[in-house]
Amino acid sequence: MSEIILSAQGVHQRFHEGPLDVTVLSGVDLSVGRGQSLAIVGASGSGKSTLLHLLGGLDAASQGRITLMGRDWAGMSAAEQGRWRNQHLGFIYQFHHLLPEFSALDNVAMPLLIRRESLESARARALAMLDQVGLRQRAEHRPSELSGGERQRVAVARALVTAPACVLADEPTGNLDRHTAETVFGLMREAAASRGSAMVMVTHDETLAARCDVQVRLVEGRVQGVAEGPHGGRPAA
Repeated sequence: MSEIILSAQGVHQRFHEGPLDVTVLSGVDLSVGRGQSLAIVGASGSGKSTLLHLLGGLDAASQGRITLMGRDWAGMSAAEQGRWRNQHLGFIYQFHHLLPEFSALDNVAMPLLIRRESLESARARALAMLDQVGLRQRAEHRPSELSGGERQRVAVARALVTAPACVLADEPTGNLDRHTAETVFGLMREAAASRGSAMVMVTHDETLAARCDVQVRLVEGRVQGVAEGPHGGRPAA
């Protein structure tokens, strides 16, 4: 495998509330390399989204070790985690979470502006990214003026504009029809691979999962199977 970008080793997650003690994840191990795509599949309640939040440092694991670019989330302060996340991760969700008052262009430019890049440079890079996902002509449109598939393509562009080491996607096509889902997934995977970004995707869509380099199946919080995609676990050329 190429350089390991993100890994989980012996990860457990338990939630305590009053008399309740619920185990959501039990001893999960996985890793994803540069340019590689990994799908996490499983039934509702299997722990997929919980695992994705842990991988992104959004929650702390009860036990185990999760590293991004060689650094353990548990060894960083909240401020350090925020900087590391902004520097190395991109996020795509089922619902696009675009800012309604801004154009597609400025939505995509936002992560660069947060990094204190100049407005001119950020907008130029954002426009190039919109061009890659086929939306250059829609750059000045606000989210309300875009279709569902177009809004999700803008969200993909926003996640990838910083050329992150890894993209975390939580059901990114779950709100789209089959044809649009296939289009958005193809653009997402192509754009990530062209930048050498790893991609970890939680999905119920077995067809799309099978197109990833590796598929990890969760059953009641445990890894019950690991399968290689059409490229034998290697990043697509």
